[in-house]
Amino acid sequence: MDVLDVIKGLGFYKKCDLAMSVFDWVRNRDDFELVLNCSVVAVVISMLGKEGKVSAAASLLNNLRKDGFDLDVYAYTSLITAYASNGRYRDAVMLFKKMEEEGCKPNLRTYNVILNVYGKMGMPWSKIYGLVEGMKSAGVTPDDYTYNTLISCCRRGSLHEEAAQAFEEMKLAGFSPDKVTYNALVDVYGKSRRPKEAIEVLKEMELNGFTPSIVTYNSLISAYARDGLLKEAMELKNQMVDKVIKPDVFTYTTLISGFEKSGKVESAMKVFEEMRALGCKPNICTFNALIKMHGNRGKFTEMMKIFEEIKSCNLSPDIVTWNTLLAVFGQNGMDSEVSGVFKEMKRAGFVPERDTFNTLISAYSRCGSFEQAMSIYRRMLEAGITPDLSSYNAVLAALARGGLWEQSEKVFAEMNDHRCKPNELTYCSLLHVYANGKEIDRMQDLAEEIYSGVTEPVPVLLKTLVLVNSKCDLLMETERAFFELRKKGSPDVSTLNAMIAIYGRRQMVAKANEIMNLMNESGITPSLTTYNSLMYMYSRSENFQRSEEMLQEILGKGLKPDIISYNTVIYAFCRNGRIREASRIFSEMKDSGLVPDVITYNTFVSSYAADSMFEEAIEVVQYMIKNACKRNQNTYNSIIDGYCKHNRRADAVTFVSSLHELDPNVTKEEKCRLSERIFNKWK
Repeated sequence: MDVLDVIKGLGFYKKCDLAMSVFDWVRNRDDFELVLNCSVVAVVISMLGKEGKVSAAASLLNNLRKDGFDLDVYAYTSLITAYASNGRYRDAVMLFKKMEEEGCKPNLRTYNVILNVYGKMGMPWSKIYGLVEGMKSAGVTPDDYTYNTLISCCRRGSLHEEAAQAFEEMKLAGFSPDKVTYNALVDVYGKSRRPKEAIEVLKEMELNGFTPSIVTYNSLISAYARDGLLKEAMELKNQMVDKVIKPDVFTYTTLISGFEKSGKVESAMKVFEEMRALGCKPNICTFNALIKMHGNRGKFTEMMKIFEEIKSCNLSPDIVTWNTLLAVFGQNGMDSEVSGVFKEMKRAGFVPERDTFNTLISAYSRCGSFEQAMSIYRRMLEAGITPDLSSYNAVLAALARGGLWEQSEKVFAEMNDHRCKPNELTYCSLLHVYANGKEIDRMQDLAEEIYSGVTEPVPVLLKTLVLVNSKCDLLMETERAFFELRKKGSPDVSTLNAMIAIYGRRQMVAKANEIMNLMNESGITPSLTTYNSLMYMYSRSENFQRSEEMLQEILGKGLKPDIISYNTVIYAFCRNGRIREASRIFSEMKDSGLVPDVITYNTFVSSYAADSMFEEAIEVVQYMIKNACKRNQNTYNSIIDGYCKHNRRADAVTFVSSLHELDPNVTKEEKCRLSERIFNKWK
């Protein structure tokens, strides 16, 4: 008892080294077995764990085991707790299994610690609930901490139904929910995009005498912000202030992220300015949100300034920072930057965990490196990391980009086999894969299932239905989804862009302008995609000169036009016989640093050939060859069609027969195809 009290006392005064000296002195005595028991060992291991000396604690336990010391559940549980507190979750689980194998029965504390670890690791719900069932079978009765932890475990997978079931079980077991319970349940509903249910929990919480804290309000604000209901989120922030609850860095960061996601950049920056004006210091999560905001809009200079500001605020990039950079470069198709960031991340000492692997899968698939994305998935499995909902969703998103619907259905089946419950993002990927795979009937069948309740048509699903239907040029279906979305919440920049795109393709100018007005009224900043769709619409209309005016607007707003922007304006002028203006835009395009592509050149070739200016058309082809721009079938089709249009069949035949002189790389197959085209045009 003296040894135990001395070590406890030294631990209380944070004299860890001195406590270890006492422990070693006792252990080296001949009669150490009389005074050294498992309670002392448990206290020492706990002390080392709190000091972050987990390896020393593990070494101590292993040495005692080798010396034949009879370890009990308290000693094991202390090391499991030390592992868990220091983020070494896999080691905690391995020790738990070893403990059971050695016949040492876990107690309530052991189970509670491991349950928390399972939640942190994002284990499938079947394993989490299986642990609780195993606990009951072993005769260990769950306590209120067990149920609170079980509800918290539902956050990661948005398992609101399972959380509600655990909440009811808790009450049936005779435990009264406390503030921790209610806050955890509010958070689960928030992450499940169910703000109404979250508000109901808040009402019950207040009814039972628990005052909502900043944690409660932050979870509610997160629930509304995730669903794009930013007006409601701001109202909740104002409620906090009215109740003398000061918004913290989490409150502001959640709002910044919500506005960023909805494309409301100005509103996001206003929140950031308010935050700083009130003396609330940004944390790494705030900087991560700003990095994402600038990166998603292609403003990489501003993004990297924010990255540098992290250091000036005495903060260090965390795993989310690196994952955000990977995601931003990935979605912009910058695969070399993705690889570079990944190397820097490892050099900074970060070991890739599940979230990093998930981000890399998404990043490489966005870059079009599908094989590399799947290679990362295999590496993740080889590292012994169990896929979670985010992993499956990342793989499904990668498959969706390639339209590989059959493989997607296999992954979806695998998810169900592993009892990993699909969420709205899963169904979003299935909609995308059917759209990209041209499986319109399957896409429409799934859409009808969504409308009829296979999964609640939450805003994110309705947004996806707008996107995929617009992409497939299904006007009625797009408008239906958009109408439903407006009833549920506010459309974001991507859905409004989809509406402008489908109206633009159909020359529905009035409808496109209605969407632009809605965008302005909602405070959403138009993106380059918005302008490109409008330019496309005007380039095919009588008011084609408006497309160049919009190009100047883009430049005036500080946005950088891309190759699509310039190609659209060049097409507008060429289509209307204004070659001189088209050539001027071509020069401006090159001056901006963009390299013309085959579409740019083909537009000029087609325009010249249509006006019987074949010498100029051939000069453009020569320029393409000189600048190593690979020709495609449309390049020569335009010239053949021009000859045929002007009844110059002999010239068309001569052109094909001597084509190898113009283009030494032209194949025999291509010449045969063009000869056949002449024949078919003349039939």
